[in-house]
Amino acid sequence: MGDVKNLTADDAVEKIREIAKDANICMFVTDLSNLPLAGRPMATQEVDEQGNIWFMSDRNSDKNKHIENDDQVQLFYSHTNNYEYLSVFGKAEIVNDRSKISELWTPMAKTWFKEGKDDPNISLIKVIPVDAYYWDTKNNKMVSLIKFAMGAVGLSPKDDGGVEGKLKV
Repeated sequence: MGDVKNLTADDAVEKIREIAKDANICMFVTDLSNLPLAGRPMATQEVDEQGNIWFMSDRNSDKNKHIENDDQVQLFYSHTNNYEYLSVFGKAEIVNDRSKISELWTPMAKTWFKEGKDDPNISLIKVIPVDAYYWDTKNNKMVSLIKFAMGAVGLSPKDDGGVEGKLKV
């Protein structure tokens, strides 16, 4: 069993930023009240100083329509190379701010928005975290693999090298 370390304020924002940056892509789930859940991979553009998570989206997309009907979303990040995982439940807002779009624009975004940062179909989604939980390793990958292998052959180390906890921004 790993350690539990709940983080608040700036520490929580930094942990969200760290895992979101490392993983980059999350499963962005909308329409939470209907099954099956509507999820799709989304690239994180930024985690701001308040812990809000920003994405670019087509203003005519299903996800934007879902958010207009129900602003509750769930984000799942997985960076398996570093054994980092993050689950964020939050409230999403559609933002149409051309200066913020310019600020967050990257050349990769042109893959989805052929007209560049001035494409009229670009919108932003700002996710305000309400509840978040992370799982991380305290050790590097090699140490974690050795501890995992020891556990698999019955040699259980006292500490599995993990740390997890709630994040309150």
